[in-house]
Amino acid sequence: MQSKINQESMHAYAANVYTTVIEELVKGKQRKFIAVEQEFFRLWWDMVATDTQKQQVHQLLQEGRLEFVIGGQVMHDEAVTLIDDQILQLTEGHGFLYETFGFRPQFSWHVDPFGASATTPTLFALAGFNAHLISRIDYDLKADMQKNKKLQFVWQGSPSLSARQEIFTHVMDQYSYCTPSQLPFSNRSGFFWNGFATFPDPPKDGVYPNMSLPVTDANLHLYAQTMVANIKQRAAWFRTGDVLWPWGCDKQFFNASVQYSNMDLLVDYINKHSAEFGVTVQYATVSDYFQAVYSRNLTWEIRDSQDFLPYSTEPFQAWTGFYTSRSTLKGVARRASSLLYAGESFFTQYVQKHPEGSICKCKALKQLQSLRWAVSEVQHHDGITGTESPKVKDMYMNNLMYGMLNVKKLMASIIFDINNAKKNGEVYSSVYTKDSGEPGAADVDLYVVVYNPLAWNITTFVTVSVSSEAMSVYDELGRSVPAQVQSSVESQSTYDLYILVEISGLSYRKYSIKPLDGQQAAFVGSSVKYKRRDLARAGQQRQQLFPVVNSCYQIVFDQNTNLMHSITDRETNQTVQFTQEFLEYHVNGDTKKGPISDNYLFAPNTSAVPVSKAVVLEVMSGSLMTEIRQYFYSNNTSQDYIYAVYTRLYSVPEGYDGKLLCRRIEQEYSVGPLEFNREAILRTSTSLNTKQVLYTDNNGYQMQKRPFKAYVNNTVARNYYPMVQTAYIEDDSTRLMLLAERAHGVSSQGNGQVEVMLHRRLWNNLEWDLNNNLTLNDSSVVRPVIWLILGSKGVTNTLYRTSGLALEHRPVVMFGALSGEDKPKLPRQLQQNSVHDLPVTVPPNLHLQTLSIPGWRYSSNHAEQVHSIHMGEQKQGDPDFSRVLLRIRHLYEVGEDPVLSQPVVVDLKSLLKGLGSVVAVEERSLTGTWDVNTLERWKWKTAQYPGKRFFNSTETSEDFTVTVQPKEIRTFFVYFQVQ
Repeated sequence: MQSKINQESMHAYAANVYTTVIEELVKGKQRKFIAVEQEFFRLWWDMVATDTQKQQVHQLLQEGRLEFVIGGQVMHDEAVTLIDDQILQLTEGHGFLYETFGFRPQFSWHVDPFGASATTPTLFALAGFNAHLISRIDYDLKADMQKNKKLQFVWQGSPSLSARQEIFTHVMDQYSYCTPSQLPFSNRSGFFWNGFATFPDPPKDGVYPNMSLPVTDANLHLYAQTMVANIKQRAAWFRTGDVLWPWGCDKQFFNASVQYSNMDLLVDYINKHSAEFGVTVQYATVSDYFQAVYSRNLTWEIRDSQDFLPYSTEPFQAWTGFYTSRSTLKGVARRASSLLYAGESFFTQYVQKHPEGSICKCKALKQLQSLRWAVSEVQHHDGITGTESPKVKDMYMNNLMYGMLNVKKLMASIIFDINNAKKNGEVYSSVYTKDSGEPGAADVDLYVVVYNPLAWNITTFVTVSVSSEAMSVYDELGRSVPAQVQSSVESQSTYDLYILVEISGLSYRKYSIKPLDGQQAAFVGSSVKYKRRDLARAGQQRQQLFPVVNSCYQIVFDQNTNLMHSITDRETNQTVQFTQEFLEYHVNGDTKKGPISDNYLFAPNTSAVPVSKAVVLEVMSGSLMTEIRQYFYSNNTSQDYIYAVYTRLYSVPEGYDGKLLCRRIEQEYSVGPLEFNREAILRTSTSLNTKQVLYTDNNGYQMQKRPFKAYVNNTVARNYYPMVQTAYIEDDSTRLMLLAERAHGVSSQGNGQVEVMLHRRLWNNLEWDLNNNLTLNDSSVVRPVIWLILGSKGVTNTLYRTSGLALEHRPVVMFGALSGEDKPKLPRQLQQNSVHDLPVTVPPNLHLQTLSIPGWRYSSNHAEQVHSIHMGEQKQGDPDFSRVLLRIRHLYEVGEDPVLSQPVVVDLKSLLKGLGSVVAVEERSLTGTWDVNTLERWKWKTAQYPGKRFFNSTETSEDFTVTVQPKEIRTFFVYFQVQ
């Protein structure tokens, strides 16, 4: 389901690019072209391309004159995307290219993401790439590297994998990825002979804005001088005589005949006069360029695992606003990703365990693919970043919602099918979009099916919305389940029912919720409301402290302010002073008055300003959970609040493994609607002596140390970093960890402080923003969740990786209802099955990152795949359901933890025995398109390794055991015995 905007772009731009480029490449043997993102290419291929054009594409790829670089669905953002989603969108694009053309990209062209993450070189190395190309890094750093000829290096992105997953990296010079746009002999732009594309209809006279002067006999020499001068200027910044001179820019080549016919004349002329000019030029692909540099056999410097974030283009232009822009989209994109992850493993198990099942597998795969496509496309560097226009944002949201609905329907129908629901008289409705049921009438029994998508046993709470306080909850065997019910934050008429669930890896359990039947009622939370406190007057009174306690923490509140006062870690008896407040950065919206904040940039006028003068506190206490609700008002008399925090502390009854639950302080925030040109933060101030050092993650994969840096200008914004999943501050003894379920900007602006940007609403008069509708007038209310863990470094180390994933992959809750007169008991056999199915469980330092049926039709034997494409015999018919894609990731760095950082031996046959009998395993590259035993990546010379020419991949054993080293991601095709 592609929406109207994509259709518009296709019509105006993408279709013309591919159609005219292919036509022009065929005309001239010297011409070449690189194509990057698969989403538009696939739409062109499926909807526009003729059979002749398709043949021509095959031919051009074979000749190396058309080259796909990166090859993912999109060029993904690197700052706010999760590693799983980066891998998904690469796998999606690579699978299409391999299935269709037998082509495997080996180079990257990551020119547009706003800053570069150290995860990317590792992923691109794992995908089989030989070299990596980036462009957007800090302006001052780039100038320095350019001056010292250090724009090229071997990047060892992971401290643990270091040389094993390094990649040669080229940083583009100050001209970046566009052809230089000035022509000294004309006031028209340079080398863009087709001008700039206009949407959605071309100008009637065929004259596009900013078209360059056509090349004529009169100006040919002037054009050549301009181009050669630029080539020589750039050559001085690099170590070899090979200059990468990108030709084109955004939305170029929609009229390729004009482009090529002009450039042909120029290329011929320079080469005819090469003695005079001192250069020769040729059309080239990225592969041609890197091949030339590689063949020089120079020794390159090594860069370690530091990333290039944040990114500033000028002193007042820190691109740190997009870490938070469109928080709702960021939240939905991550929920969609998490639902897709659950749906993939659920469907994979169904196919293996229920070969006789009645669900149409091809339709099911289409349902999953609609969400794969939506989650892949939103990873674009103008997608999840929040830097698109509202109508494009709506397209992303619609596609995500449509895909999520499909996967929820699929999961519900699988449960229906497995439980043979028709016979049992059960009727499942489809799954509601929120993680709660529709509050039914009191006489209807609600069924809740809860699926744990992680490959560990979990103990956690799921929340269901119910219509009455008097409820009982039972499991499949009719045993009472601990639960707590309390008035809902969201609405006056409903209640939140918290159910304590214990579920083994990749399994589901079924619970019934019945109106009260005497004995086993859910515990009802009781509420105490504290009166509104005026913060200005609080200092004059003696502190009145009261504690909220579970077995891990004591949180103390001050009744005079209704704010948090301190937290004690009960295990170490360490008390940390701990206060939280909301503040806003006020920003300028008038370009005449100075730097502005927009979707991309964060440019605060002054320090952040506290927003509330008065706080109301309500404590809901119960046997399983205490919820502290704080409402922040702008003054003592205002009726409405813009800010609220709901803090939840869990108590786990005897007999349950409550370690993770007890250790997390869950906070949900409600922020908005904001006034214009406000950026909202939550600042947490502690007594930890952190020396203003912050740690944040790259893409949920690895941590980066972020010491506070002083700059002449814009210091606040340049000390903001992306938190995709994790951030922490610490002193010698204690660490405060923050785990997030969506990306945020995060900073430490003072000793012992960490602040999280939660929301932004901006309006400015920048012409570019106005023309593209990019002013970020986001009037929504956002509801992000952050889990806090406070404790010693040792304790937080053992908890934070698993906790981060538990937040990312919360259980999927599905609902069904039974009407009053129709309440059959479940058959014994079903009860046994659902509770005692063989779970899939990995050790706590591993993560089962992918368990899916990709459905590609390609042969995993390369020679066979290429032959069948060559003969025009690509497999038609059903996708391959026997091939399961399995990825396993080691969560820890070398030396991070004495136990958890050890290598792990996994027997894949025994790990997956719950799904069926494994008959074969092939180890593959990250995206599945290479057999690792035949993958030979280029080895670039460094002082560390002056010799060896190729990387050979990891050893694989003949049986089914593999050893997973710290931070490794291993990818396999697994084949099960056909039932």
